[in-house]
Amino acid sequence: MAHRHPVAHDVQMALPTPELHTSRLHLRPFTAVDADHLFALHTSAEVMRYWDSPRWTDRARADRFVAVCERLAEEGSGARVAIDQVSDGAFVGWCAVTGWDPDFRSASLGYCLDQSAWGYGYATEAAHALLRWAFDTLDLNRVQAEADTRNLASARVLEKLGFVREGTLREDCIVDGDVSDSWVFGLLRREWRPSDAPLPAP
Repeated sequence: MAHRHPVAHDVQMALPTPELHTSRLHLRPFTAVDADHLFALHTSAEVMRYWDSPRWTDRARADRFVAVCERLAEEGSGARVAIDQVSDGAFVGWCAVTGWDPDFRSASLGYCLDQSAWGYGYATEAAHALLRWAFDTLDLNRVQAEADTRNLASARVLEKLGFVREGTLREDCIVDGDVSDSWVFGLLRREWRPSDAPLPAP
């Protein structure tokens, strides 16, 4: 199938953004007070190194990000949650399941964490919690994720979660003149093991 035609859906109901807890993390809905943290996150050269869009330069982008989070809940098309450390309440990033298609029973996974939180297994832990919610709440059959082929750390996160690398999108992104390829990963319901909670990184 070379092209997937848009599908007309019935009007979806609102989908309240979940509040989830793991041993080390608190996943919660975004609020307006998170905008400063979001702006700092998305202006970091290291954090945005393999992103599919340039670093933010306009503070208003953070406010629009929060507004989109609210719209996702209102439209029932997914959920984007802020990630805080349980130990001190510090904001470390976000995780999202978006693009929910109730006919195909599919959605996409994304996440973005501050550099200070790298290497501790937080991305895997947060994504596992959100995926557990999504598979149960949205009756998903498939979740898709993409990662820059140079971003081996993100690929490892997805593989720990059970995702299978399915192919390469050649020259998928051009950001500030830099052309890059993306790997496509997929996780099917029959492959999902919710009981296999990730262990903290050593």
